[in-house]
Amino acid sequence: MNKPLSLPRGAVAGALILVLPTLAPAQTAAPAAAGPVQPATREAQALPSLAPLVESVKSAVVNVDVQSRGGESDEMSAGQGPFGFFGGDPRSGRRREAPVRQGTGSGFIIDPKGLVLTNNHVVEGAVSIRVRLDDGRAFEAEIVGRDPLTDVALIRLKKAENLPTVKLGDSDAMRVGDWVLAIGNPFGLASSVSSGILSARARNIHAGPYDDFLQTDAAINPGNSGGPLFNLKGEVVGINTAIVGGGTGIGFSVPSNLVKALLPQLEKSGAVTRAWLGIGIQDLNAELARALKLPVNEGAIVTLVNEDSPAGRAGMKQDDVIVTLDGQKVASGGELTRSVALKTPGSTSTVELYRDGKKQTVKVQLGTRPDIERLGERSRKGEDSDAQSSKARVGLSLSNVDPRMAQRAGLKASQGALITEVQPGSPAERAELEPGMVVVEADRKPVTSAEALAAVIRKTPAGGTVLLRVLLPSGQSLRALSVP
Repeated sequence: MNKPLSLPRGAVAGALILVLPTLAPAQTAAPAAAGPVQPATREAQALPSLAPLVESVKSAVVNVDVQSRGGESDEMSAGQGPFGFFGGDPRSGRRREAPVRQGTGSGFIIDPKGLVLTNNHVVEGAVSIRVRLDDGRAFEAEIVGRDPLTDVALIRLKKAENLPTVKLGDSDAMRVGDWVLAIGNPFGLASSVSSGILSARARNIHAGPYDDFLQTDAAINPGNSGGPLFNLKGEVVGINTAIVGGGTGIGFSVPSNLVKALLPQLEKSGAVTRAWLGIGIQDLNAELARALKLPVNEGAIVTLVNEDSPAGRAGMKQDDVIVTLDGQKVASGGELTRSVALKTPGSTSTVELYRDGKKQTVKVQLGTRPDIERLGERSRKGEDSDAQSSKARVGLSLSNVDPRMAQRAGLKASQGALITEVQPGSPAERAELEPGMVVVEADRKPVTSAEALAAVIRKTPAGGTVLLRVLLPSGQSLRALSVP
């Protein structure tokens, strides 16, 4: 999960012992400084220490030890593109299978009765969670709520009270260049502290539909996942979540203001329900603005209006350009998606848009976002036995095709089995199957659902081959899936 590099305790200790003797002579060889202190030395001595800040918050930072079954291994996955989520990206659809998994991450206490924030991918699939505090105490914990789409999770320590806490700060007040501090459990090294600056805001690393990461150069490593990113007031401004692979020293944190918006739902219902417009969108840029004869260069272009959606019922049309939502400027498609998601389903929003170069105002009653990823169903019920069988046998996870999702992806099929996950090294990967493909035929017979395809795989004798027809936006293709 959170340990791409796992060293035995003895090896770590030995490495430290070997290094220290080589450092000692270098530290003592120089003679004591004589005469007046150099100006540069005086300036260095005047720099403020972060020690008081660390002392004030580190007692509320915890280690999260997790045992789970059938999840990803402790090796860090590359995720999609160069970005790695500690222990694998829970939204990427590619994980490394392990029958029993022991992982570790970080978290921080936000309530004296034991509420702890961490990452979803730290606790996803957990069968037991044990949380260790900086003072040596340890508590069993349970999951209160999870939101895989933002990789945020809330857990509760059992039989805990009067615990040290930290509070969530205002991530929107952070400026690029502001100092930040990370505390966590990298590589099992508890209560490790690193510092740096905020390198960028609102980063979209294409990990999910609501990406809005803070970027920092404070050292973040596997095991820091779920830990806090502090401002100099000792407030948490982010949950450390992802890194760029290759040891580049670039890390990403979920902003605290997004976490604060999700917390009430996570604590009350255990999941997040989001509002929905029912449109496809893309960013407006200067070239498109000129072509559309618009007086603005920022906004969200409507590329698709789903039938019988909130936007469709409100009269929104293809090529409309949305520029504000409830009076707030919309600078991009991603910003619109995040803003709508934080609204209450059933509420009415005011949308300002340009249509044929003319500005208009549209009132739209927001709907409830469909559970396209079936996250809620999996959380409540778990995967059915056929789906588990196909995953265990050929490394393939499946879902039914949502008509709206198929339309947005440019697929003509409303029936079939959507591939949501392919295990590395599995028969499914060797058959060149990939997440996002839709299987419409198996052995030349129509596939009407994920359950139907899973049943075909389950009934195929060992050593057999299933001929699959898969649908892509570019057309159809055949795949031969060997069943071990």
